[in-house]
Amino acid sequence: MDRTQRHVPKADLAFDARARSALARSPVPRRLVAGFARAGLVAALALAVLAGVIAWQFTARRELASEPVAAPEVVFTTIQGERISLADLRGKVVLVDFWATSCAVCLMEMPEIAGIHRRLSARGLATIAVAMPYDRPDFVLHYAARNALPFAVALDPQGRVVQALGPVRGTPTLILIDRAGRIVRRLEGESDLAALERLIERELGA
Repeated sequence: MDRTQRHVPKADLAFDARARSALARSPVPRRLVAGFARAGLVAALALAVLAGVIAWQFTARRELASEPVAAPEVVFTTIQGERISLADLRGKVVLVDFWATSCAVCLMEMPEIAGIHRRLSARGLATIAVAMPYDRPDFVLHYAARNALPFAVALDPQGRVVQALGPVRGTPTLILIDRAGRIVRRLEGESDLAALERLIERELGA
């Protein structure tokens, strides 16, 4: 059974009163959220159309093994409005998690990824969860606040990060970058997170 999620948001995903309340309390400037929403509208529609004509064909657990390759220069914009570049994180092991609030597997794995981050961040792990371009910023804000995610959560309304670190063919997609700034592992779909944690520990000790 293919447990990865296609790049199409669930039409029946409801934005409830709790989400509105979280958004009202959020430290993120409203203008920033509104700007992201406007900028992402065209990208979201384009991705939805594209997803409608392209069938993503990959297994529930797919690990793409390859020789380490230098990660491109990427700048993430967090839900707090902070800009973080991969260059800023050189010397750390970086885990990038492409996810969506409409992705059941993503939400199932998120607590485990948070646990890995809490256990290993003091040793040099940096984690960035990048919401897909079609994801609504208010949903992302609500989820991050409600679950007290302990790492940076970034928005990508124009798909620049997805394009730079792609291909991102479905969610979740996990990318591991070593201390030297090289992509050493790419995981698609539901992953063996215990094995991933062991790999991160090896990279931290390298």
